[in-house]
Amino acid sequence: MKKKIYLLSSLVLVISLLSCNNKQEDKKESAPMPYKVVEVSKENATLLAEYPTKLEGITDIDIRAKVDGYIEKIYVDEGQEVKKGQILFKLETLTANQDAAAAKAKVDVAQVEVSRLKPLVERKIISDVQLETAKANLASARSNYQSIIARINYATIKSPVNGIVGTLPLRIGSYVSSQTAEPLTTVSDISKVYAYFSVNEKEQLDIMMNAEGKSFQDKIDKMPPVSLVLSNGLAYKETGKIETFSGQANSQTGSFNVRASFANPNRLLRSGGSGTIQIPTELKDVILIPQNATIELQDKRIALIVDAENKVKFVPIEVRAVPGGKYFVVDKGLIATDKFLVEGVGIITEGTVIKPEVIGLKELDNPKK
Repeated sequence: MKKKIYLLSSLVLVISLLSCNNKQEDKKESAPMPYKVVEVSKENATLLAEYPTKLEGITDIDIRAKVDGYIEKIYVDEGQEVKKGQILFKLETLTANQDAAAAKAKVDVAQVEVSRLKPLVERKIISDVQLETAKANLASARSNYQSIIARINYATIKSPVNGIVGTLPLRIGSYVSSQTAEPLTTVSDISKVYAYFSVNEKEQLDIMMNAEGKSFQDKIDKMPPVSLVLSNGLAYKETGKIETFSGQANSQTGSFNVRASFANPNRLLRSGGSGTIQIPTELKDVILIPQNATIELQDKRIALIVDAENKVKFVPIEVRAVPGGKYFVVDKGLIATDKFLVEGVGIITEGTVIKPEVIGLKELDNPKK
């Protein structure tokens, strides 16, 4: 009888232990999962909007021949820096020189005829008509001669500006004319470089609404300097200035063309290069939320906040997109005591209990290693 009692007691003890273990496991399984949240606060911030850009010199001039001829000499090389008036090319002028000699002889003959007739007219031996005809012939001969000389001068092609020589697609011996489709080269004035880029309509409005000033041009004039990140990922040391927005949106793309200028004292930037423009947006006393910390639900923008019981709650918010596509400025829907999720957004359902881990907004941009 005692043996049965011991067996029964042991069985009860085992069942109790198993039950306790199951309860502990259920408790572990139902423990809230940790998720990162950010406590809402108002702050000043400088946000950078980035746009791909194409670089051009302040003048990119195609160098073309004004007269027909074969290239006799090339005085420059690709990438060479040249001054205004410096000789770039010389075309063959042998035929033109011969024409000039013949034309000069005709000028001399016409001049002799005028000189011969003058005293005869003065002595009234002949009429003035003959002298005037001779003078007209002289003027015509001179005009023809000067035209040929100009053609010879055009055969010496000079740079119209200070700049950098582009590619040289043609070589000595190539025949060129004013109708040749391809230019002899391009000379780019890169003492200052223009950076061209595009912004869509919403981005243009956001930029202008956040800019100081009253009129549109006043806002452009007061815009802060912009930065240029080169194609190798390094920042260009000179800051630039936005100078113009196109007067209307492109009908096909809906975007506005923008031009910024950068000084180029060391001629590091070259026409045809590329990079990324960074436009700073100054914001004061605003609530910022990462765009990826929100979801769209039935045409509404939703943020996920944590209530006093650590339950996830969906709240509609009104936002303005900050240029660059990274943040929203929250105009309505969040208050200073709210904590919004920045982790698990789009996965967690409303009402889920979590273990919030509060981090600062800056840690999202500069996460701790």
